Amino acid sequence: MSADIDPTVPPTGTGCLECEATGSWWLHLRRCAACGHIGCCDDSLNRHARAHFELSGHAVIQSFEPGEDWFYNWRTGSAILGTRLLPPTSHPEEQTVPGPSERVPADWQQQLERAAIGR
Repeated sequence: MSADIDPTVPPTGTGCLECEATGSWWLHLRRCAACGHIGCCDDSLNRHARAHFELSGHAVIQSFEPGEDWFYNWRTGSAILGTRLLPPTSHPEEQTVPGPSERVPADWQQQLERAAIGR
């Protein structure tokens, strides 16, 4: 088993760990394949999945979106083959994208566009 992928570790929850703690929202979710950390994607306002990689060095993520099973390596910047991780392998299908619905602002698309321009 690679140090970058531990199939025995469950995800930390069904939403971005840091966004949940701060009351924020996300666009898409990513799961750290080493420790199960759930973070928001680079198209989200806060980019917590990338921040987790930068802090922890855990390089491999898997999509945490229903119907997606791809893996990505931050170090190489490319898709890789992974192994089946411990369920659940996505957020609940009824969870909205973006989500969670009760925290998504009406102008969410404009906020994401402004954030992308600022990067």
